[in-house]
Amino acid sequence: MDTAALKKLFSERGIRKVKVGGFDIDGVLRGKYVSLEKFWSAAESGFGFCDVIFGWDITDVLYDNAKVTGWQTGYPDAHARIDLDTFRVIPAEPDTAAFLVDFCMPDGSPHPACPRSLLKKVIAAASAKGLRASLGSELEFWVFRETPESIVEKGHRGLTPVSPGMFGYSWLREEQNRELCHAILDETEAFDISLEALHTETGPGVYEAAIRYDDALRAADKAALFKTAIKSLCGRHGLIPTFMAKWSADLPGSSGHIHQSLWSVDGKVSVFHDAQAPDGLSALARHYLGGQLALLPALTAVYSPTINSYKRYVPGVWAPLNATWGMENRTCAIRAIAGGPKSTRLELRQTAADMNPYLSMAAAIGSGLWGIDHKVACPPPSTGDASADATHPALPLSLEAATAMLAKSDDARAVLGEAFVDHYTRTREWECRQYARAVTDWELRRYFESI
Repeated sequence: MDTAALKKLFSERGIRKVKVGGFDIDGVLRGKYVSLEKFWSAAESGFGFCDVIFGWDITDVLYDNAKVTGWQTGYPDAHARIDLDTFRVIPAEPDTAAFLVDFCMPDGSPHPACPRSLLKKVIAAASAKGLRASLGSELEFWVFRETPESIVEKGHRGLTPVSPGMFGYSWLREEQNRELCHAILDETEAFDISLEALHTETGPGVYEAAIRYDDALRAADKAALFKTAIKSLCGRHGLIPTFMAKWSADLPGSSGHIHQSLWSVDGKVSVFHDAQAPDGLSALARHYLGGQLALLPALTAVYSPTINSYKRYVPGVWAPLNATWGMENRTCAIRAIAGGPKSTRLELRQTAADMNPYLSMAAAIGSGLWGIDHKVACPPPSTGDASADATHPALPLSLEAATAMLAKSDDARAVLGEAFVDHYTRTREWECRQYARAVTDWELRRYFESI
């Protein structure tokens, strides 16, 4: 989209303000309002955006080990380029346009810590092979009748869910919370995030949204924006959601599955489907699958980016424990779905709702392409409960172990790039150190009086 077309749209839609932003390494949308005058200038040449967003963690605490920025650089501006094709109108602010940006280095090259730029790099690699990735995501989130102030006052304990009980796929609970459900369906549609389905999951106040598939970059934009949109929407309804992987030890976790398919570059022919193959998967699909499986352990720190992510990695919580795949098997890390020429796909089930969609999708596509390049053999599929299958490599069970595996993996560096892996592992090492210093409620209850 060019500025002339945008100016016409702005006039037709009554746009008087603009909000621009980009996602940081943790998937947090960092942005600002800008005037129309500033926007039209930035639309042509970009603008400066303080690079501290890549120099601090999810709580705005400065890293002590980052190299891409820090006290040693003085936290200068990164160059932000507005992607005009991401134009949206914010449903709750109908006179306000929204745009996403990509962050660049002074020489114009992609910033090594910019998640969206990393995914664009992987997409370009696929295109160079005559391939086009289509992805869709499913995100689970829990909703509470709380506010940011009340959850702090309660110490994030004893929260009131939007509805009680374990009601998965509940027609009744959806109707009882119809105001919320209709708001989600209507506002996401208005914000260019079409949902294929919305339903309750098993647990008090938990929902799952299936975001309609799209080309890889738009799919990641939609998944990342969906989380921000839901937080905004819930706040206006006196509610607060969480996309934590496991917010309660007594309840199921929150998955964030990614459905993937590969097509010819014109999007007309599925290269995953082979009607002559016994399971409907082409030889190329098997190499793609083989590459993903081979690199799952090394890329776990990308797929599962927080300390909390690993609370799901226990038996019986619908999270994989090893690098397995199976046909229509939801106990595997990757579920293959032989749906015919239009719907044959792979579902990555390792990721949870706390993922950064850009990074997870980049890692998934990148490792699959690596598998194609190296003609990686696909192991036999698992049947039954794959979590009990000890013949496949185990996944790391902590962020510390996962980060160490990523740091040592030459193959992961080949897929994601040296600069990104260096920065990302530093941020995860920082996260592990913050956790190591924390005194938890569990420790206080267990040791305070007894020791």
